[in-house]
Amino acid sequence: MERIIVGVYGASGYGKEVMPLVKEHVSKMSNSYELVFIDDSAEKKTLLGYEVLSFDQFLRKTKVENLFLVVAIANSAIREKLTTKCLDTNLKILNIRSQNVIVMDSVSIGSGHILSPFVTLTSDIKIGKSFQANIYSYVAHDCIIGDYVTFAPGVKCNGNVVIGDHAYLGTGAIIKQGRSDRPLTIGKKAIVGAGAMVTKSIPDGMTVFGNPAIELTKENLARRR
Repeated sequence: MERIIVGVYGASGYGKEVMPLVKEHVSKMSNSYELVFIDDSAEKKTLLGYEVLSFDQFLRKTKVENLFLVVAIANSAIREKLTTKCLDTNLKILNIRSQNVIVMDSVSIGSGHILSPFVTLTSDIKIGKSFQANIYSYVAHDCIIGDYVTFAPGVKCNGNVVIGDHAYLGTGAIIKQGRSDRPLTIGKKAIVGAGAMVTKSIPDGMTVFGNPAIELTKENLARRR
């Protein structure tokens, strides 16, 4: 097999965490491979011993059919933009899962996902493309998750929850279980703050915080202090 080159798009903290998972995955794809970081604005030329390239430099490394990408960007809007750019260039985007990820029954998950160590997806779950679940996160039964959704470490998403596209759930957020006839809904582009306990549905674009979670406003912040 010809030598392949895999780039982790994002030379930041999350990219550094994802790189070992990529190495684990790629070693099973080929006996001949090279790993690099991709960052169009990076000043460093190496990171963790790997070369840091711009996107254009990466494209010049070899034939497109021997190039693969992992988009390790937590910001979902940027992740979508970079994913689209990669696909428009006919680059292949890999799915990355740690060896100890648990995926149970009837789980559908879209392309370009990254599942970090100790992530669990139980049963009857539908997840869109470019989902990122950081360490120790879980999704319980009968959940529907949109495209470009991001889970920070330790997110607990209980059953019968619907999450819209581009939603962001912060570290340690807990999403209360919904009902089969009335799922709890987190709207598109909603942001759930770190440690928040979500007990009721959140509309599109709202940012919430606290336990129980309420909208992030100056008045609510003052009340919680």
